[in-house]
Amino acid sequence: MAPRITVVEDEEALSILLRYNLEAEGYVVDTIARGDEADLRLKEQVPDLLLLDWMLPGLSGVELCRRLRARPETGRLPIIMLTARGEESERVRGLSTGADDYVVKPFSTPELMARVRAMLRRVKPERISSQLVAGDIDLDRETHRVRRAGRELKLGPTEFKLLEFLMQSPGRVFSREQLLDGVWGRDIYVDERTVDVHVGRLRKAVNRGRQRDPIRTVRGAGYALDETFTAAAPRASSVRPEAV
Repeated sequence: MAPRITVVEDEEALSILLRYNLEAEGYVVDTIARGDEADLRLKEQVPDLLLLDWMLPGLSGVELCRRLRARPETGRLPIIMLTARGEESERVRGLSTGADDYVVKPFSTPELMARVRAMLRRVKPERISSQLVAGDIDLDRETHRVRRAGRELKLGPTEFKLLEFLMQSPGRVFSREQLLDGVWGRDIYVDERTVDVHVGRLRKAVNRGRQRDPIRTVRGAGYALDETFTAAAPRASSVRPEAV
């Protein structure tokens, strides 16, 4: 899955501009206009990076940043603060609240995009790498191919996205609702039982004979890519690929 970026900005024209440019870079973008709404939404789903305006209705960006840093699930969330306040004292204040970077309006859009890329590359390299490896499974985002122990796997588009999503966070258990949001998206209604169907299809495609199942089912909780599989299995790159 492409990195998910949340933009919290109440100026509609700027919010539209940011969404357009971020989506053109290949990111999945959510936009929120109020600080209090962002506070609630970020409790439900944590993005890979947050672009946060300083002055917001409902709850200021500075206070929202403080709250996010106080929560374990968002304590390390990369945050770029957007503000019209350019004085040194204000930049220091913004960074002291927990922001990772500080961009003064009006700003250069190409420069902001470069800062976003640089921050994701530093803190979330697995989200922008073209290749993901877990044990003997190798997933290539650019060619949309998956190999296990050198054998190419035939996956449907949804199974590919599901595997990609799980491989980004080995060991983390995702509920069916979280998988629906992460793989299918918030704007599409899909029954939670659909997740079970696609996990079953993914398992059938990935596992052959006595190969170890890399997907762990946690009863009553959801699914995870087994971190012990990731550590124990040989990497696909160490096996010569079969001819295709």
